[in-house]
Amino acid sequence: MVTLTDVARKKILELLSHESRQGLALRFGIDGRGPGGYRYRLGFVGAEDRHPDDVVFDAGGFQMIVDAASAPRLQGASIDYVETLQESGFKIDNPNAAWADPKAQAVQEVIDREINPAVASHGGYVVLLDVKDDVVYVEMHGGCQGCGMASVTLRQGIESRILESVPGIRQVVDATQHAAGTNPYYSSAESGRSALE
Repeated sequence: MVTLTDVARKKILELLSHESRQGLALRFGIDGRGPGGYRYRLGFVGAEDRHPDDVVFDAGGFQMIVDAASAPRLQGASIDYVETLQESGFKIDNPNAAWADPKAQAVQEVIDREINPAVASHGGYVVLLDVKDDVVYVEMHGGCQGCGMASVTLRQGIESRILESVPGIRQVVDATQHAAGTNPYYSSAESGRSALE
C-alpha cells in the first residue's frame, strides 16, 4: 500500500515518543488537490478516530491508517523525510495521477508548468478544481485571492494560456471566494462595480 523510508519512519517514531503520543497511529490521506496535484494530510490519531472502512497496517513500530476514499489513490505511494537548507519535512511521492481525464491532466500541466510559476512572483497560485463539459474550474490562492487584478489575470493570463494549450476547452471559470482573501478588493467584472468601491 504505502511505504516509508527509514528516515521517515525514524522521524515519526521520534515524534510519537514526545508529548505522550505513545499508542497513537499515523493517519495519511488525500485532502483535495493543490498546486502540482494532490494535497495530503498526515496526523496522529487515537483509537476513537478510526473508522470501520479504514485501511490499517503496521508501519514498523506504529500503525498507519488510510481512509477508504484515499486508499486507491495512494497505492504505491512512499513517504520520506527530508531536511536540507532548501526544504524540511515529509515528502510524498505518489505514482497515481491526480486526474484520470486527459483534458484535466493537460490543464494541470499548463497550470504547473506556466501559470503557477508566473503568478508565484506575486505570491499566488492557482488550483485546478475540475474540468466538466470542456469548462475548467479554478481557484486562486495566496496573493491572487482577493487581488483587484484577479479578473484580468484570469481572462488575459490563465484563460488565454489554457485555451491556447488544451484543444477543446471552451471556458475557464474562477470559483474563488475572493472576498475571503487577505486582499479583499476584488469585484466581479459581472457586477459592473469598480474594484475600488
